[in-house]
Parts: sequence; C-alpha cells; structure tokens
Amino acid sequence: MAGLQKILIILLVLVLVLLALVFSLNNQMAVPLNFLVFETRPHGVAMWIILAFVIGAVVGVLMATLATVKAKVSRRSLQKKLERTEQTLEKERAQNDRTV
Repeated sequence: MAGLQKILIILLVLVLVLLALVFSLNNQMAVPLNFLVFETRPHGVAMWIILAFVIGAVVGVLMATLATVKAKVSRRSLQKKLERTEQTLEKERAQNDRTV
C-alpha cells in the first residue's frame, strides 16, 4: 500500500510540474512588479505567479509547523499538570483512608 501511495504522489508531482511548464510557456510576457519604493526587473507573468504560489506554500507550511509545535508544547505542559494533580489526589486519598 505504501508503494502505491508513493507512486501516486510521484505522478501528482509530475502532473503539477507539467502543468506549471505549460502555464509558463503560455504566459511569457515580461512584466515588472511596481512596489511603493522600487520596481523589479521584468520577468514573465508565469514566473511571478509560480513564485507567489511557492512563497505561499512555504509560508503555509511554516505556519502549520509553528501551530503544531505550539500545540505539542501546550499538550506536554497540560500532561505534566495532570500528572501532578493525579499524584496530589492520590496523596489526599491515602490521607483520607488513614483518618477514616
């Protein structure tokens, strides 16, 4: 099953590369990007769009990674707090059993 999944992922990547290639060949008009304080050199429209897609994907992965790390740290902290609370509860139960 894992082999089939790898083959499907490879095929998906190849299809995406092929689509990007066809897209870039059909959108070769050079366009400069004008920001408030500077202007870039002219590059093809496809290059700007693909660059924006790649930057967005990288930012998305970084944000997801940060959220995952934050959740793991929070989970670990809560797990330690739960263990301390359970130990305290056991001590209290032991004291109550001795007094009864």
